[in-house]
Amino acid sequence: MSDQLLIDHIDKIHTTEMGIDRIKRNLKLDTDDVVEFCKRLILDKNCHTYRQGKNWYCELDNIRITVNAHSYTMITAHVMN
Repeated sequence: MSDQLLIDHIDKIHTTEMGIDRIKRNLKLDTDDVVEFCKRLILDKNCHTYRQGKNWYCELDNIRITVNAHSYTMITAHVMN
């Protein structure tokens, strides 16, 4: 499945309050707009995006963002080792 589907629905990407806290903690972010930060990463031309099961995974540099493929909710983001 093409990652273009996620890009086409970039405006639907959102997260919960708990998601914001989790992503900020995991990525050590000092921004309040976690969703916009992650959208910029997802839209980067070097971002590798793929769908596995019910989730999209977006990897850029050492960060992986997990987005639910049906609701477009960002579940989490991690620094990969």
